[in-house]
Amino acid sequence: MQAVRMTDIRKHFDTAGGPVEVLHGIDLAIDVGEFVAVIGPSGSGKSTLMNILGLLDAPSSGAYALFGEDTVALSEAERAALRNKALGFVFQSYNLLPRLSLADNVALPLEYAGLPRAQAVERACAELARLGLARHEDALPAYVSGGQQQRAAIARALVTRPALVLADEPTGNLDTRTAADVVATLRELNRAGTTVVLITHSPEVAAHAHRTLRIVDGLIVADERRMAATELAA
Repeated sequence: MQAVRMTDIRKHFDTAGGPVEVLHGIDLAIDVGEFVAVIGPSGSGKSTLMNILGLLDAPSSGAYALFGEDTVALSEAERAALRNKALGFVFQSYNLLPRLSLADNVALPLEYAGLPRAQAVERACAELARLGLARHEDALPAYVSGGQQQRAAIARALVTRPALVLADEPTGNLDTRTAADVVATLRELNRAGTTVVLITHSPEVAAHAHRTLRIVDGLIVADERRMAATELAA
């Protein structure tokens, strides 16, 4: 089964000088259970592609099916419902609310989905514990390290049990050791069956995926499939 199927995806933005096309006809298929890295220079269209994958933006033209469901014709409310059900997001900037504890931050997606607060917090604490943050549920984001904040952000992405996790430069603000821990968490998640798409500037981070897509000037110019670095070393 395919998690993602994109056909001739194009995206343009209107500017004072006229429309500027950022994606120039992306064809992309990602199977369920794949771990895919997307790499390319700044301005290549990586983030635009990620926003369309995550239903945060719509393509100007083309077809996009997510787990077999046509997304282009969906209303904004339907897109939001599918996004909350099927997708988890991990961002470079963590996006944790500073006045909420880690547990409350992680519980938010569950509360948005209608789960009673007590159950949402219970599940959030269990997810934090799974990621090694059992003693930090009540801490505010400012009182834990960057790596712990990123693990909390991953917990928030996973707490709804999404089928596809989209990680946009999740190691960009982290030191080498902490970045390795975050990548290991994503690999473990993928081994458990979750599809992972990771945007990164780092070839070293991309080497942990089973497949790397290289984007240049709004086009996929290379699609390399291989064993992950850790499996090659095994």
